[in-house]
Amino acid sequence: MSSQQFKYSNSVILYPLMIVFTIWLVFWYQVRVDYGIKSFGIRPQKLEGLFGIFTSPFLHGDISHIYNNSIPLFVLSLALFYFYKNIAWKVILYGILLSGFLTWLIASSGNHIGASGLIYVLVSFIFFKGIFAKHYRLIALSLMVIFLYGSMIWYVFPIKMGMSWEGHLGGLITGLVFALIFRKQVAKPERYKWEQPDYNEEDDPFMRQFDENGNFIELEPEIELDSEAEQEKDSSPKVRYIFRKRED
Repeated sequence: MSSQQFKYSNSVILYPLMIVFTIWLVFWYQVRVDYGIKSFGIRPQKLEGLFGIFTSPFLHGDISHIYNNSIPLFVLSLALFYFYKNIAWKVILYGILLSGFLTWLIASSGNHIGASGLIYVLVSFIFFKGIFAKHYRLIALSLMVIFLYGSMIWYVFPIKMGMSWEGHLGGLITGLVFALIFRKQVAKPERYKWEQPDYNEEDDPFMRQFDENGNFIELEPEIELDSEAEQEKDSSPKVRYIFRKRED
């Protein structure tokens, strides 16, 4: 188990923004400069179609296609870089390659483009990784991912014409495989004080303000005496004045 901690850094949000910005930049080039690059997707069982494994995640059919992929891609990559920053780039880069190759291998025909394959990699990886980790924070993340994107599971089946269900299935399989490969590389969250094995409520100044029923107890403030100041005060010389009335 690694010593990785759940800590925020600028890269957590910078890298997801960079990824989303790149696919939008390619889409702008596709629309404004060369619409023909759209054909450089994955073409199954064709040697020249292997090149599409590298390019397909950056190509999209229309504005609706790229918009629907941008939000989940940003949210999921954000979670990936926050909770699994040490292996985040491996999951993304190798995920593109393996899911793309599976798409090239199992698909029957067509030109497969879009970042949805990578999105399925992230959904599958984050879900299964949290389950395998058996840590409540990562399990909570897995459940959140299922709550947000659980309905995507239906699109790994051929239920909609024109949608690359093979790419979705390839991404799902890839995420599961990576969750197994990186099973031991689980972040070790920093424990709170009360989660420590040697924690004692009686030694906690905050918990001492509550009784056994959880009611707040108003404690008298402790007055600390400065012993050195007291000693100096006691050791200071004393001056006595004697007044005598003058008699004439």
